[in-house]
Amino acid sequence: MRKAIIAMSGGVDSSVAALLTKETGDECIGATMKLFHNEDIGVKREKTCCSLDDVEDARNVCYRMGIRYYVFNFSERFKEDVMDRFVDAYEHGATPNPCIDCNRYLKFDKMFQRMRELEYDYIVTGHYARVEYDEEKNRYLLKKAVDDTKDQSYVLYMLTQEQLAHISLPLGGLRKTEVREIAEKHGFVNARKHDSQDICFVPDGDYAKFIEQYTGRKSIPGDFVDTEGNILGKHKGIIHYTLGQRRGLGISAASRLYVCDISPKTNQVVLGNNEDLFHSELTATKVNLISCESLKEPMRLKAKIRYRHPEQEAVAWQTEDGVLHVRFDKPQRAITRGQAVVLYDGDIVVGGGVIENCIK
Repeated sequence: MRKAIIAMSGGVDSSVAALLTKETGDECIGATMKLFHNEDIGVKREKTCCSLDDVEDARNVCYRMGIRYYVFNFSERFKEDVMDRFVDAYEHGATPNPCIDCNRYLKFDKMFQRMRELEYDYIVTGHYARVEYDEEKNRYLLKKAVDDTKDQSYVLYMLTQEQLAHISLPLGGLRKTEVREIAEKHGFVNARKHDSQDICFVPDGDYAKFIEQYTGRKSIPGDFVDTEGNILGKHKGIIHYTLGQRRGLGISAASRLYVCDISPKTNQVVLGNNEDLFHSELTATKVNLISCESLKEPMRLKAKIRYRHPEQEAVAWQTEDGVLHVRFDKPQRAITRGQAVVLYDGDIVVGGGVIENCIK
């Protein structure tokens, strides 16, 4: 009999993942990562995944299934590796994806350490994706979920071969409707609970307000400039803006203006036309490849530059320094520094990296 730790958020997905794992006959415990105290920042339950109410929901489900339940306090590591990185990225003109950092540094790193300390065999999560072993390649593969409307392979591109060897994703072959039906059939308290949509520590979506409260300092105003460097007006501070933004600029012009670049060095926000947002190529660092060791030769793939962005035809390769280059068949709008680019070969995740730059 193998032993599994089920990472439980209090939501329906991780609860059903726990049930399906228990039904295999393996020994299971449920564990919630306590990442921060919602109540300390005035956050309610409905839109987050880390509140005390969520802990109680996870505990209730475990009690119903007769498995032990624990809460692991990773709040210090979460502050350093997720919240601090989030703030630093915005202050340097980038737009991060903290959910990927949470997976990278907490769920599939810190939780893995705890798994080894407790001498357990693998970790189970409620992500919608699939892990398979390829005998020919002698590698573990990460694949898209069967339910393409819920597929979360994008946020798992950073997984290593060692991690994939000790991960189970029971929901990868199910549709969300089936998962809710299973939860209702077993009387789970969270069967109809809404999915969390927002960044857990900024549930109201006001990133700038959070950053100013978190750091205790106000963002410094600067100049809006056009693509030629001409001053158009004053901005409230670069943390208030993201690439492609049109609303809330407070600038009157003959044509619509969009945020086309953010320069932390000069504290300027560059405004331009919609056409100025399109680029044909990007470079990415912090690269992790899953289905192969490297991309020394150009490979025709599909690429996603944001979680909800449709896949696009592209050619990808790595230079000798390991930097990933992706050239799109058609120019893409608002390729954003700090976001992940993830490469796909059919339903197989080839790998990905953090967008560093884009080229016309």
